[in-house]
Amino acid sequence: MDADLTIRPATDADDDAIWQILEPTFRAGETYPIPRDIPRGDALAYWRSPGHTVFVAQASDAILGSYYLRANNRGGGAHVANCGYMVLSTASGRGVARAMCRHSLEQAKERGFQAMQFNFVVASNSRAVRLWQACGFAVVGRLPGVFNHPALGPVDALVMHRTL
Repeated sequence: MDADLTIRPATDADDDAIWQILEPTFRAGETYPIPRDIPRGDALAYWRSPGHTVFVAQASDAILGSYYLRANNRGGGAHVANCGYMVLSTASGRGVARAMCRHSLEQAKERGFQAMQFNFVVASNSRAVRLWQACGFAVVGRLPGVFNHPALGPVDALVMHRTL
C-alpha cells in the first residue's frame, strides 16, 4: 500500500476525481448492478445518495479510491452497515481497497453499527471476494444468476457479512 495514503471525507471538490474512478467501472458493467450508460450526474448522485457518507483515499494530490458507508436498511436493520468501494484502475493492486475496507470497518464501529453486510458481490469478481474474505467477511448467501455480466452472461451474486 502507498505509505502516504490517507482516507478522508469526500468534498464536492472531489467529484471530478470520483467520477474518474466510477466511470470505467460502471461502463465495464462487470461488478456493479448499475446501468453501463449512466450519466455522470446520476452516477455521482447514486454514490452520494442521502444516507451515504462518502470518503476518498488520497496519496499526495491523487485520489486513488472512494467508498461510501451507509446503514444497510432502516428500522430493525439499521444496526448493520453497508459499503460500496471503488479504486482507480491505475491504482489497482496497491492496497487501496484493503485500506478503505479497514477504514470503513473502523468508521462503522465508531458510528455504532454492529455488523457489516455486502448485499451483492458479483461472484466472478474473485479479487473482491478474496479481499473481503481476508477482511473477515463470510459468504452467507448465494443468489443464483442474478447479475447479467456483459461477457459471462448470468452469474451469481454473493451476500457477505461480518460482525464488528
